[in-house]
Amino acid sequence: MTVSFEPLRRTIDGLVHASVGDDSLAAVRHSAFIAAHLIVGLGVLLLLPVSLALSGAPSIGAAVALALLALPLPIAAFLSRTGRYEAAHLMSMLALSGLVAWVGALTGGLASPALFLLALQPAEAALSGSRRVILASVAGAMAVVVLLGLVSMAGLPAMATGFTPVLVAAGLLHGASLAMRIGRVQGKAEGAARDGEARYRVLAENGTDLITRHDRVGAVEYASPSGRALLGCAPSDLFGHGLFDRVHVADRPAFLHTLSETERTGEARSLEFRLRGPSETGGFLWVEMRCRVALDAGTGARSVIAVTRDVTEARQRQTEIVEARNSVAEAGKSQIQMIAHVSHELRTPLNAIIGFSELLERELFGKFEMARQRDYIRLIHSSGEHLLQVVNSVLDMSRIEAGTFSVAAAPFPVASVIDGTTEIMSQQIAERGLKLVRQIEPGLPELVADRRACRQILLNLLSNAAKFTATGGTVTVVARREGEQLVLAVADTGVGIAANDLPRIGKPFVQVGAQDRDEGTGLGLSVVRGLTELQGGTFTLESEAGRGTTATVRLPLRGARATELDTGEPVLRERERRRA
Repeated sequence: MTVSFEPLRRTIDGLVHASVGDDSLAAVRHSAFIAAHLIVGLGVLLLLPVSLALSGAPSIGAAVALALLALPLPIAAFLSRTGRYEAAHLMSMLALSGLVAWVGALTGGLASPALFLLALQPAEAALSGSRRVILASVAGAMAVVVLLGLVSMAGLPAMATGFTPVLVAAGLLHGASLAMRIGRVQGKAEGAARDGEARYRVLAENGTDLITRHDRVGAVEYASPSGRALLGCAPSDLFGHGLFDRVHVADRPAFLHTLSETERTGEARSLEFRLRGPSETGGFLWVEMRCRVALDAGTGARSVIAVTRDVTEARQRQTEIVEARNSVAEAGKSQIQMIAHVSHELRTPLNAIIGFSELLERELFGKFEMARQRDYIRLIHSSGEHLLQVVNSVLDMSRIEAGTFSVAAAPFPVASVIDGTTEIMSQQIAERGLKLVRQIEPGLPELVADRRACRQILLNLLSNAAKFTATGGTVTVVARREGEQLVLAVADTGVGIAANDLPRIGKPFVQVGAQDRDEGTGLGLSVVRGLTELQGGTFTLESEAGRGTTATVRLPLRGARATELDTGEPVLRERERRRA
């Protein structure tokens, strides 16, 4: 017949305070403490009738001793109610010291049989895991020995108490319960250690990454079985300097430096290096090693744990991406250079066509016999000017895209540039029957920027506004200061742009909506955006179909940094960011 103690164990486990419910080892310590003290306290109560039968009614000294023997019961209740494990141990130590001191004083001092209980006190204190409790127990035991020594020196006669059998039995109960506590706590700790080791071993043996432990000089002390799949060798072949010997000669200094710095600083580090792969491949793998420091819980020794994984394919893909990106950049650069070259070649004959058409239009070589001839000459001249404007815009755009558009920042009055550009555009605006309005804020400071680029920005915006505004409409030029920025805006009352088409505006050779019916290449706003960004500014476009468009340029009053203006770095960095 098998006796089951499981119900009793569940009952005692139910007395453990809720504060340690998440820590299994702490819960075992609490339940073992409570169980041991309940056994001692209840055992003393059960032995009390035996003592009464043998010795009769107890004396005052015996009654006090029996009360001290029963103290484990309230101490167990205290731990169950509060969860204060260290305080309960201190109370238990004081109760045992008091019992030995009291009984020893009554039964012969240093010759008292109660002294054997003091040997149990440090062992019980060790279970607390608290250095303070251990030191207190040793100090308490020494104080009891000194006290009993003084009693022996005083030569006080020993009193017959009649409860020596009870004391011996209580001591045996206490010793047995202490042994049970030690066994249960140690068994739980060993089980937890075995479970943890088993879990980590499963991870190490079934993972694809190589896990190694290194000593202070970098030698391998442990290597996981995954080394066989990664490197084609047994884990034992990597012990000592076996792993180091497989590192590419050029990468060995960095390999050792990473391990030593991790051990020295305690900071996690990583490194990519080449490692000789399986012998059948005969080549090197690119691997990534991540290192961290680990402390041995038993000895406190430091070691370095390294996790190494194969990153050859990832590195190959990264190289292919970089090469593809460089190829695209080279192709774009070649395309830009070709456009710039063609534009340069077109400008010379176009200038000749425009110049000779102007001479013919003035009839310097004789009068035309028919009016149609004059119309043809005017058409040739206007078409040549339009084509030259397109070529210039393409050339400017190619320079901006290549980052070679040279700008020079210098202070100049904004109003004079606005006056000059509106004067150039006044004839075209008047011919289209439009009204030109200027709104320049008084007292504007000088702008530090490229004067030629700002003039080109305004010319393009005014030309664009005049081109897409019907007769009777209005074109408004605005200049004002906002903080440390100058705002230049050109608004018109023209055909406008639909909301879903706005994101496409500003890209080279793109026109949308009603603009498709008009002449133009879509380069004007692209040049404006490029010149604005080249000077550290921003360009925005607001429009509504049928109600007009407002193009706004914001430039820093003090200008961008000279290095950026000379090299075009802001535009190039923004373009690279968009491509990435």
